[in-house]
Amino acid sequence: MALLGRFTHRKMHESHRPWPRADVADEGWQQAIEALAKGKCTLLGLWGDAPQVQMALLDEAAGNVVVLSYTCKAGKYPSVAARHPPAVRFERAIYDLFGLQAVGSPDTRAWLDLGFWNVAHPLGKSRPAKKPEPYEFLPVAGDGLHQIPVGPVHAGIIEPGHFRFTANGEHVVRLEQRLGWVHKGIESLMDGAALEDAAKLASRTSGDSTVAYAFAFAQAAEAALQVKAPPRAIYLRALMAELERLANHFGDVGAICNDASFSLMHAQCGILRERTLRAAAASFGHRLMMDVIVPGGVACDIALEGIVQVDLHNSLQCDITCDAARHDDVHHQAVTERSRGRAQCTLAQDAALRMHEGKRGVVADGADIAEMIGEPLQLRHQRAQIDCAWRRLYLQGRLRGLGESECISNRAVTGRPRGKLCCIFKCRAVHQRLDALVHPAKTLLEPHHMLAIGGEAEMTRLDDPGVDWPDRDLM
Repeated sequence: MALLGRFTHRKMHESHRPWPRADVADEGWQQAIEALAKGKCTLLGLWGDAPQVQMALLDEAAGNVVVLSYTCKAGKYPSVAARHPPAVRFERAIYDLFGLQAVGSPDTRAWLDLGFWNVAHPLGKSRPAKKPEPYEFLPVAGDGLHQIPVGPVHAGIIEPGHFRFTANGEHVVRLEQRLGWVHKGIESLMDGAALEDAAKLASRTSGDSTVAYAFAFAQAAEAALQVKAPPRAIYLRALMAELERLANHFGDVGAICNDASFSLMHAQCGILRERTLRAAAASFGHRLMMDVIVPGGVACDIALEGIVQVDLHNSLQCDITCDAARHDDVHHQAVTERSRGRAQCTLAQDAALRMHEGKRGVVADGADIAEMIGEPLQLRHQRAQIDCAWRRLYLQGRLRGLGESECISNRAVTGRPRGKLCCIFKCRAVHQRLDALVHPAKTLLEPHHMLAIGGEAEMTRLDDPGVDWPDRDLM
């Protein structure tokens, strides 16, 4: 409430949980924008809910969160991005989906609407889509510049994205992204869906982050219904979230190494990721642990085989520690003269810029600078061994800390409370409480619905009549 007190507000939504929510007018909205611009709070989210826009703010020092609701006037609201640039993509998405326009926004280009929707503003006052105009990438001025388009189709099973590189030789002057190619219209599909169906939709927002999305949706539903998951379910959720985090980090770190032509580390990270996914499959019956976290708890307990496999600490620590020396000695591998010259030139330019950072420019051309640091490069072998020893010591310390953690060990499961995995409760008239949280156009819950394991729910099927309306596949 301390954070909310900073902003002039009117009506409080007492039933909104878990964070306070209040309606604000122009004065309160501008106060929030100024607080963001001055770094006094953090923007957690900005989204549409026609005819309103919602803004979630965080006070990191106090740990307070507040949601501010602004009612648009003639479909317009003061731009947050005009003073806080990170909000610009949120504003572009709000316009594409709801048709609510941010007045004074520095960028009004489409973000999610890529020109192949059959309607415009599907979650607002929808209308037939017009012929799309060519997308205008941000201009770049200079001599010798050329553009390199990449995507949205890539040579791999990764999500599509278009990347427009503007370069001068090997120097990238600007990189601009254009995303939204796999926009599935989940919010529209959730409108009127049974809670079990909605949970499945949430968990399929992104496959490799299914635990994170299912976890967030379950917490939102539990907060709205004022129920708590059983203690054992809470620990199992933490275990699944940690397994997913490890798998994704191994994959991302390996991909970063591969982008730098470090294929050996890419392969090693791939092995570690695969072992993590196999442990998840043995524990919860699915490599990605999809549909295990449900509102009210979890759908199943950890398998006995999984308790053994999920204890990754000792094996991962041994493998990484034993391979650390081999991985860290990659600088001794043979390289071509051309590659060595390019590396020397890059290192030399960095060194010269650090020496003359006050002069705002490079003080010599590439050949001259390479001569300046030729001697330090010749001593690279001796310096690398010192750095290598320090990195190994640091790595071992981090691994010891990992071994002491209970986050992904079997102790986090076997040593914690036994008991039920999910709260089974009847949702009699709970749709009235959910309405205060999400304001659906149609009720999400009916008195005969059940929320968790053991209950038979009457659910809306994805192939039922009415689900494939023109805007159902948009958002």
